[in-house]
Amino acid sequence: MKKLITFIIGILAGAGAGVAGVALFVPETSAELRERIKAGFQETLAAAREASAQKRAQLEAELSSLTRTTDNHGSDSL
Repeated sequence: MKKLITFIIGILAGAGAGVAGVALFVPETSAELRERIKAGFQETLAAAREASAQKRAQLEAELSSLTRTTDNHGSDSL
């Protein structure tokens, strides 16, 4: 478990260093960079929400199917 935590901390530290390096050496103004990062975050957030909605619909359909199957058998087998 300790190795996993150390690994995750290393990944986060590396990502932070990468972001800092890009921010220092990118030929954009800070306002442009912030706007681009914000747009990327919004796109990622929208994609995550869409994936979540799709998975929820899938799971609800599966639950409904299982509930109907249980109701058709006349007994509660769960």
